[in-house]
Amino acid sequence: MTQPQHTVRVALGDRSYSIEIGAGLLDDAGVALLRRGDCSHAVVITDSNVRALCVPQVIEGLSVAGVSRLGTLVVPAGEASKSIEQADALWRQMLELGADRKTVVIALGGGVVGDLAGFIAATFARGLRLLQIPTTLLAQVDSSVGGKVGINLPGAKNMVGAFWQPMAVLVDTDVLASLPRREYLSGLAEVVKYGVILDADLFAYLETQSAELLGREPTVLQTIVARCCRLKANVVEIDEHEVGGARAVLNYGHTFAHAFEAVCGYGELLHGEAVSIGMQCAARLAQRLRRVDADFVERQAKLLTALGLTIATPDVDRDELLKAMARDKKSAAGQLRFILPTRLGHVELVGEVPEADVRAALRS
Repeated sequence: MTQPQHTVRVALGDRSYSIEIGAGLLDDAGVALLRRGDCSHAVVITDSNVRALCVPQVIEGLSVAGVSRLGTLVVPAGEASKSIEQADALWRQMLELGADRKTVVIALGGGVVGDLAGFIAATFARGLRLLQIPTTLLAQVDSSVGGKVGINLPGAKNMVGAFWQPMAVLVDTDVLASLPRREYLSGLAEVVKYGVILDADLFAYLETQSAELLGREPTVLQTIVARCCRLKANVVEIDEHEVGGARAVLNYGHTFAHAFEAVCGYGELLHGEAVSIGMQCAARLAQRLRRVDADFVERQAKLLTALGLTIATPDVDRDELLKAMARDKKSAAGQLRFILPTRLGHVELVGEVPEADVRAALRS
């Protein structure tokens, strides 16, 4: 069995689990699953892009390990699959496969698959065990960790969902070698986010390693994935269900980003692309509110662009963007609230932000 290079423990009492990070771990999915309990039936939920690349390898590993009943469900690739229609189709297919309370759902794919398959696991038969195997950088450093699962409504991203922790997260960094460049770069936005919100040293490390990151250097990748997972685990352990405010910091740039995704049309922008633009809008907003200076805004912009990410605001209706932001889960009593930096490595939730300043921040 391949040993992980890094292991991050998420301490949540009886919902605790480990994130195993390393090269070549897909082959051991079955062993990793059975190490955490009996499993006679597993359903792999994946998308049309990942199916040919990873599913045979994972299915073989499950079979060799002794999982006797296996099923595979495939959804179309893309954000549009995070819908009530697709969830309904999966529920029905789970019935046809004979899934029951002992079935394990394996989410094999990027953030869309992880969120959707996790939502199916949380809701089918009132809750099934879930193994997350993220195959994109964005999912490996962010969405597969922490238990947020769900689907989109036409006008609001991630508005229907649950908190449903996985039994484990298996991160094979080898799969990133075949990830399309645009998808890979999208994931780097979430990596930068962690540096801005929680870890100035990580941000500085990224500034020195931009060439290695663009070249997908394995050791650097494993280092940043492990660091981001540890940072997120720290936050989730404090505020698992986002009621104390600590977990809200993970949404830096996301109030803008979710609005861009909804108004542009889901799938037009990749999530990380929207987050990159959203972080730059948030930095400009923070500067207008005199929370950071121009040097902060420029330093963030320089790193994002060095990593091949766009920071240009989409040319869409500003009124529609503001309406979408008003539906953001951080809004309270109709007032917009944003996660904004005060210095590198620290952000805060800020309310009662004037609309004029938000509009100004949307100007590239």
